[in-house]
Amino acid sequence: MQATLDIHSYSDTARRGQRSSVRIPLSIALLSAGFASMTLLPAAAQVLPAQVLPAAAQVAGSPPETTATSPDAIKQREQELEDTRAQQKSAAELQQKLRADIAAIGQDRSKLNQRLIDIAGQVRGIETRIGDAEVRMRPLDTREQQIRSSLDSRRAEIVEVLATLQRAGRRMPPALLVRPEDALQSLRTAMLLGAVVPELRGRAEKLAGDLGELISVRKTIASERDKLAVDRDSLRDDQTRLAALIDERQRKQSAIEKDMEAEGARAIALSQQVDSLQGLIAKMEQDLKSAAQAAATASLRGAPGNLNGKPNVGGLKDSARLSPAVAFASAKGLFALPVNGVKIREFGSSNGSGGVEKGISLSTRAGAQVTTPCDGWVVYAGPFRSYGQLLILNAGGGYHVLIAGMERISVNIGQFVLTGEPIATMGTKSQVASIIAANASQPVLYVEFRKDGTPIDPGPWWAANEGEKVRG
Repeated sequence: MQATLDIHSYSDTARRGQRSSVRIPLSIALLSAGFASMTLLPAAAQVLPAQVLPAAAQVAGSPPETTATSPDAIKQREQELEDTRAQQKSAAELQQKLRADIAAIGQDRSKLNQRLIDIAGQVRGIETRIGDAEVRMRPLDTREQQIRSSLDSRRAEIVEVLATLQRAGRRMPPALLVRPEDALQSLRTAMLLGAVVPELRGRAEKLAGDLGELISVRKTIASERDKLAVDRDSLRDDQTRLAALIDERQRKQSAIEKDMEAEGARAIALSQQVDSLQGLIAKMEQDLKSAAQAAATASLRGAPGNLNGKPNVGGLKDSARLSPAVAFASAKGLFALPVNGVKIREFGSSNGSGGVEKGISLSTRAGAQVTTPCDGWVVYAGPFRSYGQLLILNAGGGYHVLIAGMERISVNIGQFVLTGEPIATMGTKSQVASIIAANASQPVLYVEFRKDGTPIDPGPWWAANEGEKVRG
């Protein structure tokens, strides 16, 4: 005799305001309940019927059987192997292209600089797209969870609706009713055929609406994830290109400055003799040969002239330049932030220890690319006190730009860098002591502007929108 299960549902007598107990096959009830739970799983986690059978047999008391590797598992492994081979081939092709690109650049410093700026811009552009996609997905993920929770709390109702479909005698519920799409189709068909009794129609329509929204949300999420995957692949490739180009730039820089390694070690030794940022700047530009040369060059070059009373931003197109194209003082409203991120501390705000902030702090993604906001000479690059890795640029005209909190700096002291050129990368956590003390969970970049040694508000220099930013 087939096992049965009592559930309460509306029968024909319910139309007269009475409820009755109806006995339906246990197998159908279990199928329905199983559907209710399985629709709440992510699409990627739904189990194939072939995988469900062994588990069901064990629940029924049958001893588990040892079987050979299934054809599906073999096929999956073959696909994984094929994907790995494709990735290896792609990596090899990329490396070959990189070598060709570097060979084509040759000794042309201008081409190398421009290529660096272009690829760094692409990396930051992809970082922005990834960040925007993640922001769009957050409410979608939340809504999907809300719908799942609602359906999960109405399992009994789902069982009742499916049982009614069977009782109506129109047809059995589909054997593979384990996806929202199947359930929605079944409900819509039943309502079209009038198989749902009036008392259940409202609930069936609400259930159909929820299932429809769940399907739509899942499709949108899947689309966003596909775009994210493409962008992450592109980001990885561009980061590889950028790393190769940076290595080439620094190799050529090292060839010019034979004593660069010794200079770097001396800079770190000198930094340990001072306690303040201003003292560090003064020490570098007085006692370190490469930094002193950079400072002297900045003073000798003087401020670039304006064009019709406005900064000549056209000069930024000259990637072979060896001095700032635009005077720092004249560049207000033109600079791009050096990293993609969100401001968490503003200039002049409380620093949490009784003082005020002398710069701004930007919360960033792990591994984010850092580019220079302006032209300038590197007068210090290395660790310093509580700032972690610190980079100081002499931008000419008595202005200095201090950037701290990176994990790795990719330029050397004495080097002239162009607006938008890659100079560092972020780590996975904050490196600045004051930020660490505030329990920041993400890496944070600190940026400070100084004029004749005094911190100034960098706000007026940042571009208000994307179209106003100067680029190399």
